[in-house]
Amino acid sequence: MLRRSFVLGCAAAAALLLGSVQPSTAADRFITVASTTSTEDSGLFKSILPKFTEKTGIEVRVVAKGTGQAIDIAKRGDADVLFVHHKPSEDKFVAEGFSTERKPVMYNDFVIVGPKADPAKVGGSKDVSAALKSIAAAKAPFVSRGDDSGTHKSEQALWKTAGVDPTTGDGWYRAIGQGMGATLNTAAAVSGYAMTDRATWLSFKNRGDLDILVEGDKRLFNQYGVMLVNPAKFSHVKAADGQAFVDWLVSAEGQQAIADYKINGNSLFFPNANEPGA
Repeated sequence: MLRRSFVLGCAAAAALLLGSVQPSTAADRFITVASTTSTEDSGLFKSILPKFTEKTGIEVRVVAKGTGQAIDIAKRGDADVLFVHHKPSEDKFVAEGFSTERKPVMYNDFVIVGPKADPAKVGGSKDVSAALKSIAAAKAPFVSRGDDSGTHKSEQALWKTAGVDPTTGDGWYRAIGQGMGATLNTAAAVSGYAMTDRATWLSFKNRGDLDILVEGDKRLFNQYGVMLVNPAKFSHVKAADGQAFVDWLVSAEGQQAIADYKINGNSLFFPNANEPGA
């Protein structure tokens, strides 16, 4: 009898142990997306990712970094999908075999913000090169991300177009090596100028005395692209689920989800997956 009780007790304990090991659930099915701070900090992902997960059962775990860092993560095979905003870098990523295809997803634009007093007198300008020259000439504080992000890469290209090397100045140019939020916080603290994507600006709360001063130049256009990390290069990439996310983003449903995301009635991103040349 004692032996039988012992056996039954062991069986019950085993059943409890097995019961504690749950079968794989939808929450266990996930992909990792290396993306930019703007898609995360703007609130876009918080808005659209639940819709994708509800449809597919695939959770999306985002690693939000500057575009340069996000690309490095994907190049190490530490992400299934790359979603960033610097087309030359994206094209290079594909050319080097880290993906087989880049797909356009959406766009917005960059703006130059600065103090309302506007010591460089650039307010209302639609010529970003002229505005940057004026900021440099005035030696007005300019705060740069300095972090190899898509925004930083685009800013560097614009300084070059303006014929200005801001790093040779008298300390008015400050590259802080941080994200967009920290850059805007610093610009607000020092009453300085900065370049930001419009989505982050619209979602940014601590504006202080800053306002949009330069916008509308076609050179401030900001395109986003998405790429599945090449499973032929990294066998552990979740190719099917990653491709499902890529396909959803550029589908009518995904594009509508992006279009529907607004703050105070303002669109932060504009879907353009099917526009030629995007």
